[in-house]
Amino acid sequence: MAVVAVIAVCVVLAFLVPRPSRHPERGTQRTLGAGARAGGKAPGILGRLFSKPFHTGSRAVSRSGSAGRRSRGRMPL
Repeated sequence: MAVVAVIAVCVVLAFLVPRPSRHPERGTQRTLGAGARAGGKAPGILGRLFSKPFHTGSRAVSRSGSAGRRSRGRMPL
């Protein structure tokens, strides 16, 4: 649920203010990266299982931010 909220905020921020939206996007990716690194320290296959949601969330945040900036660039104004 929190990932969905973060993605929505990234899309809205990237659409309204494209250049300043990169700072919150990078902060979110840094936080998710820390979670992925912590989950990856579990032994064996558990490390991959625990870190996978964080990698998926980071990828989704990146895609949503770029989609918002891309749609803003396509606006006629």
